[in-house]
Amino acid sequence: MKLTLSAVALAALATTNISIYSVSAFQVNSNLPRRAVAFSQLGVAKDPELAVTHNANEAAATSASASGVDLSKPAVVRKEDEEVHARHARPKSFATKCASLYHPKKGAARGLSPPVYFGSTYLLDDANHGARLHEKREAPYTDEDGFVYSRWGSPTNEAAALQIAALEGVDDLDPLTGQSRGECLLFNSGMSAITSALMSVLRAGDHAIFPFTVYGGTHEFAESFCKEWGIEVSYVDAAGKDGPANYRAAFQENTKVVYAETPANPTMRLTDLKGVAQVIEDHYGPAIDTPGTHPHDRKRPWLMCDGTFATPYHTRALDMGVDVSIHSATKYLGGHSDILAGAVTSCSEPFLHGCAKVQKLITVPLNPMDSFLLARGLRTLDVRMQRHGENALKIAQMLETHPNVAKTIYPGLDSHPDRAMATASFGSGRDADSEDDEIKQTYGGMVTWIMVGDENDDNVALKRAQNVCEHLRVINLAVSLGGVESLIEHPASMTHTMIPRETRKAGGLDDGLIRLSVGLERAKDLLEDLKSALDRCDFDPEDEMDEFKP
Repeated sequence: MKLTLSAVALAALATTNISIYSVSAFQVNSNLPRRAVAFSQLGVAKDPELAVTHNANEAAATSASASGVDLSKPAVVRKEDEEVHARHARPKSFATKCASLYHPKKGAARGLSPPVYFGSTYLLDDANHGARLHEKREAPYTDEDGFVYSRWGSPTNEAAALQIAALEGVDDLDPLTGQSRGECLLFNSGMSAITSALMSVLRAGDHAIFPFTVYGGTHEFAESFCKEWGIEVSYVDAAGKDGPANYRAAFQENTKVVYAETPANPTMRLTDLKGVAQVIEDHYGPAIDTPGTHPHDRKRPWLMCDGTFATPYHTRALDMGVDVSIHSATKYLGGHSDILAGAVTSCSEPFLHGCAKVQKLITVPLNPMDSFLLARGLRTLDVRMQRHGENALKIAQMLETHPNVAKTIYPGLDSHPDRAMATASFGSGRDADSEDDEIKQTYGGMVTWIMVGDENDDNVALKRAQNVCEHLRVINLAVSLGGVESLIEHPASMTHTMIPRETRKAGGLDDGLIRLSVGLERAKDLLEDLKSALDRCDFDPEDEMDEFKP
């Protein structure tokens, strides 16, 4: 697409040394998906391939109304980097040379791997430029004025956020506004993303609905902070075909958040997101999001979904009627157990503004180094998720036949209570034009099972689960999930200890439940390790000085 300006506008540009250009996160490759924001104040549709036609005759022939140019709004003009750098005198003293800025030559941004921008602050064109930056309404991405301070966003962070928005399917441009349908914010942990999303819209007197089975940190925030802040909290059974009706039964006039987590951590139960979105629509009416308003002004509740276990490889929640998609990017998106990160993506401008304000004033954006590592992890998400799923299915099938396992919970098994929903919930990276046999159907890398217990002793299943975790020699006993290495944990004695036992069990989290994040190791090695540990579940690892070598 070419952008045609009037001859008057072109003549004005030609008489200056100042260029108008697009400032996306950082333009490593012109073919990368990005938000082209040049000329936004002219009201022109934005496109990654924007080009200014310097043909005055062609420009004059196209009227302002036909091209969409509003000449009553002056273009935002930016100085070239070289001009800003050149105004500083060349240092002569040793001390000043030490403290001065030295910049690479033009073209450095063409490195195939995106650079890491560690700077906390950015050079301004002039005082007016600084004034404009500080007057802007908070938003996830920068516009044509660029960056001002890293607490408000940085190039490396924004580049990774753009990539996640692309994976969520909201990076394409809206034909009416010329802007991307949705945007993403990156935080310094998954919990930071969750709490920032909630704090963006909840106020004293509001009501929020959570599932019984929800990540322990989310439950703790709801109990320890939301209630203390005067926010009413309800819990429902969100799983299976009855989930939408259970949410609907909990609706109140002051309900502001309907929160889902699918697959649920750690029970692997599924929530019908389209069904939940429909009951919200039926009860409260359509969502009305007016740009420039506050997110709390919305009359209809915000439907939020934590899709950490599925990732956009399997579930694009925003395409299912969800307002806010949340991920702990520490897990599968990063994929290497070496960062803490969280992502929040939405198509609502009021929500994104509110969340950006919370990030700016209370929480914090993901730092540049971890943003770089996250972006690197995203490059292999497709192939990693395929291998995770293939290995997980083999393990789930073995567990289902083991005599010491009472129940195996994996969406790819026919025995899963939500099996009818599973294939629709796990997209397996398919595109609209994918052939049926092009991509193998998988169901994620998380497997849970419950150890056989004793009706007369509640502690038997719990102790057996602990023993299994401690007998393993290939699989790692550690919290978290989604890394290339397999990780196992016992929620009742580890990650979910802050949830009362009665509440835990009501959500399906039994004492003998074990959660396994299946890694990329050879499946045979993992199977042998698990079989050996399961066979010896009644032997205390501390007493058994075995020399097991997988």
